Amino acid sequence: MAQVIQASELTLHDVEEKFNLQQVEDEQFFGEWQGELPEITATQKEWLDQVKADFLALEKYPVHEEIVKMVVLSPLLSLAGLFRYPFRPVAEKQVEIVVEEKDEVVRGRIDVLVLHQQLWVTVIESKSKRFSLSEALPQALFYMLNSPNLLQPTFGLVTNGSHFMFIKLIRQDTPQYGLSDELTLRRRGNELYQVLGVLKRLQKELIGNQS
Repeated sequence: MAQVIQASELTLHDVEEKFNLQQVEDEQFFGEWQGELPEITATQKEWLDQVKADFLALEKYPVHEEIVKMVVLSPLLSLAGLFRYPFRPVAEKQVEIVVEEKDEVVRGRIDVLVLHQQLWVTVIESKSKRFSLSEALPQALFYMLNSPNLLQPTFGLVTNGSHFMFIKLIRQDTPQYGLSDELTLRRRGNELYQVLGVLKRLQKELIGNQS
């Protein structure tokens, strides 16, 4: 009988070893989060300034994962156009991968999955603010490996509300992934502008690739 492993129990080493996954350090591999990003309007900046202020005020208290989704993720996805056709958000999707060589089944639930024409566009793993992004990264990579799309990259975002990191995964003979720099609300200015810019770029590019 196969051993069942929960995705939340995986370390980054586990994911890389079980699924032959390799990290790519070359900046050219993941250029989508860099360079000139789509324009953020004055109205959107005003909204994101309020999102930042709200979250920083709330995190003086214990902040549950669901609050992170409601206060931070929801406005970001809405402003990026990822709640509108042709995209479709799905919450708490059950996924699993069978690791035949080890007689194991790895299971988990994706926090938020944004679908576009059967492509998994953005897999978002959110954590309570007490977790670092390194806690969410192994789960997000596991979920991205479940994508049925083998030809186009899959993109992910992990966040604990105050910190954000994007992931790009390409599934070829040897699956490879790259990471963006960590963006944070802890710096002056508002790095939510860049988070939204990356999401808007992914939205536009993925629609263009499918047109």
